[in-house]
Amino acid sequence: MTEDKLDMIAIAQQVAESPRRDNSAYLRAIAEARQAFQDAEIALGGPVQVRSKAKQKRSGAYVVKWTFERVK
Repeated sequence: MTEDKLDMIAIAQQVAESPRRDNSAYLRAIAEARQAFQDAEIALGGPVQVRSKAKQKRSGAYVVKWTFERVK
């Protein structure tokens, strides 16, 4: 085998052995977003249109504001 192939095999082994990333916070945020859309559709009585505004605070927190409006 060439040296390049050995390097690629070593990289693949390192990736396979690395710990899996914890995506639980991301999955929870997505579930909450879906629930917010569903709640808005129920409250407004039909399909909704959304506007979003996002910013990062000095503390590092990422804040997203959604404004739901009923589609006319």
